[in-house]
Amino acid sequence: MERIRIQLRVNGEDRECLAPVHHTLLEVLREELGLTGTKHGCELGECGTCTVLLDGRPVLSCVALPVECQAREITTVEGLAGPALHPLQDAFAELGAAQCGYCTPGFLLTAAALLADKPEATRTEIAEATAGNLCRCTGYLKIFEAIEKAQRSGQRTTTTTTTDTTTTTNTNTDGATGTTGA
Repeated sequence: MERIRIQLRVNGEDRECLAPVHHTLLEVLREELGLTGTKHGCELGECGTCTVLLDGRPVLSCVALPVECQAREITTVEGLAGPALHPLQDAFAELGAAQCGYCTPGFLLTAAALLADKPEATRTEIAEATAGNLCRCTGYLKIFEAIEKAQRSGQRTTTTTTTDTTTTTNTNTDGATGTTGA
């Protein structure tokens, strides 16, 4: 089986692996890099279970080729939280938005991208943004409520620029902070 060298930037780290030429980004993330939070679903690009962020935008990793993702920032569910859980993760846990949990990583990443673009998204915009993510357990109401709770969590984002990096600090209402370098 022919393998190719792939260099990816995943969750803020440069990663390199040898992968079969026919593997999708989903397969490389799970099988070669050990990031199993991204789930196999339909493998046809129809269920949203395998959603990751590519340069901050939701992408279905089951239909993305890893060679096309080189030199771009990939975020998986493992990279969503900092030292503390992301407000979306807190809200999903608190409200029971994850029944079996299989679809949760895709919903979390899709919602994170939506709230980054539209912090004041309406219920209709939340429903439209997550329409490509299927859940067989919850009926979506708890998921929508969790996304809205994360919106209202009082998360404040401040950006400080230094000479060569941008640092974003998220402060939640409970005082917990997480810092990410850009």
